[in-house]
Amino acid sequence: MLAAETTREKLTLRLHQELPYQLTVETEAWEERKDGSCKIDQLIYVMRDGHKGIVLGNKGETIKAVSIQARAELEEFLGRRVHLFLQVKVRPNWLEEKERYSEMGLDFRDGNI
Repeated sequence: MLAAETTREKLTLRLHQELPYQLTVETEAWEERKDGSCKIDQLIYVMRDGHKGIVLGNKGETIKAVSIQARAELEEFLGRRVHLFLQVKVRPNWLEEKERYSEMGLDFRDGNI
């Protein structure tokens, strides 16, 4: 969850007000490697196709910058090398998925948290 929030923070800082509440990040896999490093696969979910282009940026420059910044912060926090892989997918109703809130320890009733 910490890794996902780190990436989300970097996205928010980079995108400013363009997509403040329209995206979320999930850590899909975390693999410990023999060399002491870790591999983290994350999915960035956006609500619309147009948002995907904003997150990726011109020639991938936005997602690359976010990845570099998030990786650096995670490496500093964890004290080891991090291999961070980001993918962007459209998921229109992710805000209404009860499971998302349960995983965070929040209670979801009738759309109110």
